[in-house]
Amino acid sequence: PNAPLYAKRSLRVINAESDDGSTEYKRQVHKLSTSRLHTLATQMSYRLDEGHGRCTYHIGVEDDGCHSVLDYSAVSESAWVLESIARSLNAVVLERKMIQNEVELGDDGKLKLVENVNDVLVVEEPPVLGSGTNGFNCEDEKEEKSCGDDEEASKKKPLRKLSAADEAYTRCELTIQRVETHLLDPSPLSLSSLSRGSSFAEGAKGAEEASTLNNLERLKLSSPASTSTRKEESKVSGESVANAEMNDTQNTVNTVEETLSTRNIRVAVVGNVDAGKSTMIGTLTTSFLDDGRGSSRTSIMKHRHEIESGRTSTSSSHLLGFRHSGEPIVGRDKIRANKMKSEDEIARESYRIVTLMDLAGHEKYLKTTIHGVSSGFADYAIVLVNSRHPPTHMTQHHLNLCCSFGIPIIVVFTKIDGCPEHALATSKSELAKLLKSPEIGRRPFAIKTEQDIITSMGKLHTLAPTIDISCVTGEGLDLLRKMLFSLPKRRRHEKKVDRPFEFLVEDIFLNVPGVGSVVSGFVNAGELNVGSHCDVYVGPTNDGTFLKTVAKSAHVARINTSHVTAGQSACLAFSLNKELRKKLRRGMVVLQESPTATKEFDAEICVLKGEGTTIRRSYQAYVHILNVRQSAFAREIEIVNNNALGLPPSHNAKEDTEGIVLRPGSRAKVRFEFAQRPEYIRPGMRMLFRDGRVRGVGIITGIPQ
Repeated sequence: PNAPLYAKRSLRVINAESDDGSTEYKRQVHKLSTSRLHTLATQMSYRLDEGHGRCTYHIGVEDDGCHSVLDYSAVSESAWVLESIARSLNAVVLERKMIQNEVELGDDGKLKLVENVNDVLVVEEPPVLGSGTNGFNCEDEKEEKSCGDDEEASKKKPLRKLSAADEAYTRCELTIQRVETHLLDPSPLSLSSLSRGSSFAEGAKGAEEASTLNNLERLKLSSPASTSTRKEESKVSGESVANAEMNDTQNTVNTVEETLSTRNIRVAVVGNVDAGKSTMIGTLTTSFLDDGRGSSRTSIMKHRHEIESGRTSTSSSHLLGFRHSGEPIVGRDKIRANKMKSEDEIARESYRIVTLMDLAGHEKYLKTTIHGVSSGFADYAIVLVNSRHPPTHMTQHHLNLCCSFGIPIIVVFTKIDGCPEHALATSKSELAKLLKSPEIGRRPFAIKTEQDIITSMGKLHTLAPTIDISCVTGEGLDLLRKMLFSLPKRRRHEKKVDRPFEFLVEDIFLNVPGVGSVVSGFVNAGELNVGSHCDVYVGPTNDGTFLKTVAKSAHVARINTSHVTAGQSACLAFSLNKELRKKLRRGMVVLQESPTATKEFDAEICVLKGEGTTIRRSYQAYVHILNVRQSAFAREIEIVNNNALGLPPSHNAKEDTEGIVLRPGSRAKVRFEFAQRPEYIRPGMRMLFRDGRVRGVGIITGIPQ
C-alpha cells in the first residue's frame, strides 16, 4: 500500500487476529468469484467449528486490529455477503452491530482515535435475510436502536443516527450462529448467484427474491439481542411487547435432537428374498428410480457380496427426511448426482424423519431378521410381497414375527410394472387369507387415494393397508411417501427420559483412528451428557462384571453432540485400553448406575399357534430380549391357565409322570437359564424364543435373587 493509505490504517481499535479461535477479521468482501466464495465459506465453517457453532466477524478491520477506514455502504455490503455465505452453511446472523465515530480527523488533518469513548456510536441493525424488510437499502440515515442502555437512559439521551457519508468511517461486528433446524433453507441464495451480482443492490434484491424465509422471525434463538430486536420492532409496528413474547413462545426452535427423537419414526422393512426391499429403500432415499437391474439397491448395501448376489445379509438403517409440508428430502446431492447426502445433511434439513431398517429376507438369515425386529424398536413394519408370485412361508414368518411384537403392518406389493393381472389378483387373495388368519387378525385395506390414507390412520391395529408400487416406473411411490409422512409416532420414548440411563449396544468398532473404541446402538431410556467426567458402566462381560469407563464423546446421525436422550440412535466413544476393548461385544448395555447381571429370569410366555411343538422342562430355545440373543433352558414351568390346554381343572402337574407339557395356545410362567453367560435384563422387557421358527413370546416378570 502507498504511504498515506498505510498511515490511515494504523489506528488500532481491537487486538490482532488469531489464526485459531472463532474470530475472523475482514477489510471488505465484494465482487467475488465463485471459487473465492467457496474459500470464504470453508473459512467460516472452520470458525464456526472452533466456536462450537458460533463465531464473530469483524468487518472493516485489518488483520492487525487497525481500522480500515471504510464508509457505511462498503461495510454494509460486505456484511450482507457474509450473511448470505452463513445462510448457505445453515447459520444465521444473531447480532449485527454497526460502529461509527471511532476515528476522527485531527486539527493537523490526520486521522486519530476519539478521546471520549461516549462519542462512539454503536447501533444494532436487524439481519438482512432474517427480518424480511428492505433494511439493506442504503439510506442516508438509520435510526438507532437501544444498544445495551436501559429504557430510562435511552429516553434521556437524544437518538443518534448512522451516517452514510464518505467521512463516516464504519466497522461492523457480526455474530453468526449455526442453526440445526428444518426451518432454515440451507441455500436461499447460492454462492454462484452471489458471484454474479454485479452490485450490492442487485445482489440484495436477488437475496430477497430467492429467500422464502420472510417468516424467519419464527426462528428465535435464545439470544437476548434477537429478543430485544423483536420487541423493538413490535413497538414500531404498534404491537405490544406481550404479543411479541407470546409469539416467541409459540414459535419454538425445532432442533436436530428433537427431530431425531420425538419426530423420528422407525419402520422395519421385511419380506421374501425377491420382494425388492433394498431396491425400494434405495429408491425412496435417493429419489431416483431403479433401472430394473438393481441400480437403486447398490447405493445402500454394505458388503461386496451383497452387491454381487443381490441378497441383503445384515440389518442396516437409512434416513428418509421430510420437510414440514410433507415434501421428501432428495437424498442425492444437487450438484454431484452420484454423491449421496450424508445422514447429518438429511437430519439438518428435515422436519420429520422416517428410519427405514433394511432386514434380510432369505431364510438363511432369519436369525438376523428376528434380531433386527427385536432390537430395532420399530413403530411400524412394511411387509413387501412380490406381486408376480404368491406369498411364501417366509412372508408368513415375517407377519407372525411383527404381530408377536405388536407392530402394525403395512403391506406393499412390488414389481407391478409388467405384472399380469391374474398374478397380482392371486397374490392379493393369498395374502388376504394370511392376514385374516387367527394368528394375525388383520383386514386388508387398499390404498388408492390420499383420502384412503387419512381413513386408515388410527385403525392400523385392525387394518393392514396395502399399496401397489413399482420402483422402475415410480407408480405408487408418492402414495407410499405420503403414507410414511402421515404415520403417527407410536413409541413415546420421551416419556422414558426420567428413568435411569440405558443404552443398548448393537455394534462395536474397536479401533477408530484418533478416537479409540466406539459402540453404536439405541438409547432406550434416560439421557446422558458425555465428557471427561461422564462415568458409565459397560457390560456385562463373559464373567458377569461391568467395565467402568468414561464416555468421551457422542454422535447422533454423524453429528457431534454432548447430549443424547431416549429414542435416539447414537454412537458413544469410550476410554478403554487394548485389553479391555477386547471384552466389548454386541448385546451389552451402557448404564450410569452400578448394575448387576443375571443368568436366570422368570417370564410369562404364550406359545404361538401353528405347527405342533411341545415344551417341557429342559427345553432349549434361542431367546431374543431386545438386543440380547442367547440360548436358554427352561428350568421350571408353572401353568397360568389350565383351560388354555383343554385340561380339566383337576389336572395337577406333579402327578404327571412327564411333567408339565406346553402346547400351542397355552400360557405359563417359566424360569429360564442362559446357557453361556449372564446378561443384563430387567422386568418388563419383551422376549421372543424360537427353535428354527418363532415358537412363542413373553414378558419378563422378575429376576431371582
